[in-house]
Formats: sequence, C-alpha cells, structure tokens
Amino acid sequence: MKNEKKQNGWKKPLRRLHVAGIFMAVLFAAIRAVCADDARDKIFAARAQAAFERAQAQYLLQTNNPVLGWQFARACYDWADWATNKSERAVIAKAGMAACRRVILFTNCAAAHYYMGLNMGQLAQSEALHGLKLVREMEHEWLTAIELDPRFDSAGPERSLGLLYRDAPGWPLSIGNRHKAQEHLQNAASLAPDDPENMLNLAESYLKWGDQPDARDELAALDALWPKAQKNLTGETWERDWYDWSKRRDVVRQKLNAP
Repeated sequence: MKNEKKQNGWKKPLRRLHVAGIFMAVLFAAIRAVCADDARDKIFAARAQAAFERAQAQYLLQTNNPVLGWQFARACYDWADWATNKSERAVIAKAGMAACRRVILFTNCAAAHYYMGLNMGQLAQSEALHGLKLVREMEHEWLTAIELDPRFDSAGPERSLGLLYRDAPGWPLSIGNRHKAQEHLQNAASLAPDDPENMLNLAESYLKWGDQPDARDELAALDALWPKAQKNLTGETWERDWYDWSKRRDVVRQKLNAP
C-alpha cells in the first residue's frame, strides 16, 4: 500500500508537468503565429506604401490622365488599410476620392466610381458620425459602376454593393437588406466565377444568415476552384489576397464543422 501511494504521489506531479508542457507548447505556437502575422503584415504594408508612392508620383505628373487617376485612387484605398490612426486613414481616403472626382470630369468610367465608393468606405471607418451619410453615396457610386461595367475588378462593383447591403444597418437606420445583398453577391459570383473572393463572400454571408446548406455548397464550390485559382492568380500582387482568403476559408470550415 505504501509503495502504491508513493507511485501515485509521483504520478500527480508528472501529470501536472505533462499538462504544463502541452500548455507551453500551445502558447509558444501561438506566439510564433502572432510574430509571423506581424512580420507578414509589415511586408504587406511596405508593399502598399511603395505602390501608393509610385502611383502618386505618376499621377502628379499627369493629373489629367484618367487611368493614372483611378490607379492612384486604387493605391489610396489599399494604403489606407494600413493607416496607423483614423486621421491618417481619412487623409489618404480623401486623396483617393479627389482623384476619382477629377477622373469623372474627363470620363465617366466604372473604375472611378468603383474606387470612389471604396475610398468612401475607408473614410466612413474614420468618421463614424459621417458614416451613415456616406453609405448612401457609396451605394450610388457602385450602382453607377455596375451600369458602366459590372465586370470591372472581377465584378468588384457587384461584390462591394452586396457587402454594403449585407453589413449596413437595416431600415429605418440605413440601407441594409438581405435580399439585395444576396442578389448582388450572387451576381458577382456569376460574372466572375474564377475569383475565390466572390464564392467566399457568399459562403460567409450564408453562414451569417444561418443558412448552413447553402454555405456548404459555396464552400464546396470554393474548394473545387481553389487549385485552379492558385495556378492563375500568382505573384506578389496576390499574396495578401491568398493569405486573407485562406484564413477566412478555414473559419468558414470550422464553423460548419462545429457541433
């Protein structure tokens, strides 16, 4: 009996050490993941800043060039994602909006209205009180872009409008509307079926609405598309997208597999 007690007495500390070892391994893995994310974010931010500076320099040399104008607006939108505070985000977004307004003076192109709406979205994040008013203006810009070229940027106007209707507050506060959201997100997937973003948005939206069967269908379609898209959408330009899409797809899968 005494020997058994002694053995059991040793087992308890050993169990504690084993559990502590597992905990520390998980903790170190989490720390490594966070450090990797931070390092990756720094790379993406540096690339966005460099692209912004290049686009700005080219645009300032030819401010009457519509293509350089909307390309600068696109760079503003991307760079605003990495702003360190709301004031900086607002300044960058307003620069993009100003470029779009100038482009529209010369040509009424889909790109200018599309990036006008996207930069308005950045501005809305930095100016909460002004945000609800901007929602209506964003809706107008993307509806105009759809009329001009719904396929631009892999059906970007349809995609953006669908997400706006999905995420905005509903009536009477704002324009949020599930039916419209679903219509425009499905349009985006139909117009650009080779873009993983469009199927991923649908899968996330169905999950948000509690429609698991349709979310599973969209995830299955996304999984089928994934290898082909990885071969076609390559290079530094797509690295941030793939990183984002992979994380989001994993979240959708985990939620669908959860009891």
